[in-house]
Amino acid sequence: MKRRMSGVRTLLLCSVALVSLVLGAGCAGYSDRTQAARTALDAGRAREAAHLYNEELGVSSDKDAPTKVKGDNTLLVLERSTILQALDEYELSSRDLEIADKQIEVLDLSRGTLDDISKYMFSDDAGPYQSPAYEKLMVNTLNLVTYLVRGDLTGARVEARRLSVLQQFIAEREGPEKSLTGPGNYLAGFTFEKSKSPGEALRYYDEALQHGNYTTLADSVHRLAQLDPYRTPRLQRVLASPPSAGDDDSADVLVVISYGRVPAKIAKRVPIGLALTFASGYISPYDQARANKLALQGLVTWVNYPTLGQAHGEYGMPESWLDNRPLPMEGLLAIDAEAQRAWRQGEGKVIASAITRMLTRVVAGEVTRRATGGGVLGLILGLGAQATLTATDTPDTRSWGTLPARIAFGRLRVPAGKHTLQLAVRGAVKRQTINLRKNGWAVVNLTVLR
Repeated sequence: MKRRMSGVRTLLLCSVALVSLVLGAGCAGYSDRTQAARTALDAGRAREAAHLYNEELGVSSDKDAPTKVKGDNTLLVLERSTILQALDEYELSSRDLEIADKQIEVLDLSRGTLDDISKYMFSDDAGPYQSPAYEKLMVNTLNLVTYLVRGDLTGARVEARRLSVLQQFIAEREGPEKSLTGPGNYLAGFTFEKSKSPGEALRYYDEALQHGNYTTLADSVHRLAQLDPYRTPRLQRVLASPPSAGDDDSADVLVVISYGRVPAKIAKRVPIGLALTFASGYISPYDQARANKLALQGLVTWVNYPTLGQAHGEYGMPESWLDNRPLPMEGLLAIDAEAQRAWRQGEGKVIASAITRMLTRVVAGEVTRRATGGGVLGLILGLGAQATLTATDTPDTRSWGTLPARIAFGRLRVPAGKHTLQLAVRGAVKRQTINLRKNGWAVVNLTVLR
């Protein structure tokens, strides 16, 4: 009898060890893999963060792109792009943004079916990364910055037109409020203004004014309106105010400050009762009844699913000075708030999917146990089957976690010549001297990802 009990205990301990081993092998998701890099960014160590992403990509330096861009590599390249922008490596940042832009697809969280959400969040997490609309739009917006900082109007025009096509697609599919037209169209308008295309510049500025009160656009609109007849009620209101008396040979300085980070996805565990409440509008009555029954039997207690963590630096106040004079900032875009809105639209479906897949694991374990005649061996095999399914069902915590939480603009016309800019946010300070010719322009950027 004692020998039999000892054998039972041994088998049970082996079963627990098997479950722990399988679960331990499958619990490390994308968020865990990139945690060290995000911690480095929190401490202001962008160079270290870039090195850690290079290690994940299997490359030796920022200058190297992975030979295969698929699965997680697409997102790793995208995350590295904003770190390179923070390091003032604009050409490399642009390369990474364009590599990622060709690979990622837009996920429609608001209209996707439960199966689509399930596949995106829970299965095939080595497959192509699908981004919510705001992420895809920010790829083009941030790439506009990289081209303008380098003075490359040709590249900026291409990026502006890509942004327009994507904005139109998203506006038609999900509504104009999802197209984040303010900052991107401001930068696109600036691009075409400096490219001496007044009609296109006015159209972009008009769309930017639809989504933000950009007071610094008044002078540009007045100058462009003398060259092109395009008008809208918004532009007419701007033209109704008198232009400032500026030197016709003066130059244009545009400051872009991006800071903080949007909330990254993390795995979260909640009690089954709370999960059923969150998913009440999306789970079938049959699955809800099954989950309640299994919960009463003690077979189901927790549900694991991906959710958003905390944003970083969203309360920072960007500041800039031109020749020691304050340069007002405007057009602040809360990308972190956009991320949270997009997530809330799909969260109920995500939790419903987690519950459905959890039920599948429990049923699989029960089927295995009964097929083997029950007993200790059936228990062990049943636990093993359930553990294996759990390990392969790790929540997909992939997201563009290095995307800035906020972006703001400052702009001023100044006399030609040498000028000194100082930009500051989140404890980081950047000083840069620019030399402007008559009717010239410059774009200066500061990205701080903490």
